[in-house]
Amino acid sequence: MNNTPAYGLWFLVIINSLVFIIFAFSFTKPNSPRDWRSFGAFSAFIVALFTEMYGVPLTIYLLSGWLQSHYPNLDPLSHDAGHLWWTILGLGGNPHFNPIHLLSNLVILGGFILLSAAWRVLYRAQQTHKLAVSGPYSKVRHPQYDAFILIMLGFLLQWPTVLTLPMFPILVWMYVRLARQEEREALAEFGEEYARYTAKTPAFFPNFNEIVRPSEKSSKS
Repeated sequence: MNNTPAYGLWFLVIINSLVFIIFAFSFTKPNSPRDWRSFGAFSAFIVALFTEMYGVPLTIYLLSGWLQSHYPNLDPLSHDAGHLWWTILGLGGNPHFNPIHLLSNLVILGGFILLSAAWRVLYRAQQTHKLAVSGPYSKVRHPQYDAFILIMLGFLLQWPTVLTLPMFPILVWMYVRLARQEEREALAEFGEEYARYTAKTPAFFPNFNEIVRPSEKSSKS
C-alpha cells in the first residue's frame, strides 16, 4: 500500500473536475435554463467528488476512528484508503484494479458513450424541430438523464463520500422532475405524435424484452 499522503492537491482537483465537466459539456451543450440546471447539478457532483479525492478527505476524517479501530495497519491519509470499498472489503493488491473499481470504470464509460449517442440524436432533432425518437431515444425517452445518472453511479462505486452519497438521490429526483417537465412541453408542442411515442417507449428503463426480441428473430431467420 502506498502510505504517502495524497491530499491538498488542488491542482489535481481543478484539472480532473475541468476534464469531466468540459467532456460532459461538449456532449450536452446546454442552451436553456433547464439544460443549465441539469448540467450544473452534475458539475457540482463532480467538483464535490474530486475535492474529496484529492483536496480534503472529509469522509476519511469522519470515519478515521472507525477505520483505525477495524484496520489498525491502515494509514487513513493514504490515497489507497480513500477507496473505501477496497478497504472495507479487505481487497488486496492495487485498489485501481479491484473488481469494483474496474466495474465503476465500465459504468462511467458507458454513461459517457450513452450521453454522446443521445446528444447526436437530440441535436439533429432540435435542428429540424422534430421529435428525437431514434438511437437511444428509441429505447427510452430520457437517455441523456440516464447517462448522467450512470456516470454518477460509477463514481459512487469508485469513491463514495459523505457529500456525493446524499447528493446522488437528490440529483436523481431532480432529473426525474426535469424529465417530467420536458414531457409536458413536448406534449404541448407535438401533441398526438408525442403521446404515441410515450405509449410505446419507457421513460428511463428500457424494455429488455424488446431489445432481445430483434436478435432472437434474426437468429431464427
